[in-house]
Amino acid sequence: MPDPKIAQKSPFVITMQPGKYYWCACGKSANQPFCDGSHKGSEFSPKMEEITEEKKIAWCGCKHSSTKPFCDGTHRNL
Repeated sequence: MPDPKIAQKSPFVITMQPGKYYWCACGKSANQPFCDGSHKGSEFSPKMEEITEEKKIAWCGCKHSSTKPFCDGTHRNL
C-alpha cells in the first residue's frame, strides 16, 4: 500500500459535537481532517469514528499515527 499524503505535521485539534465522522486516511481531502471522497480509485478508505459526547479531539494530520484517526505524536518523527 502506498504512503498517504501528509496533510500537515501536527494534529487537527477540534471540539467535536456528538455524531459520526469520517476521517481522511489518504491525506488528499480538501476538508481535512475529514473525508471528501478524494480517495476514490485509490487503496485508501476513510475511518468512521462515532463521538458520543462533546469533547476536544486531536485528529491525526500526518496520516501515519498508530492510533488512527487520533494523533499519537508520530508527526514529530516525519
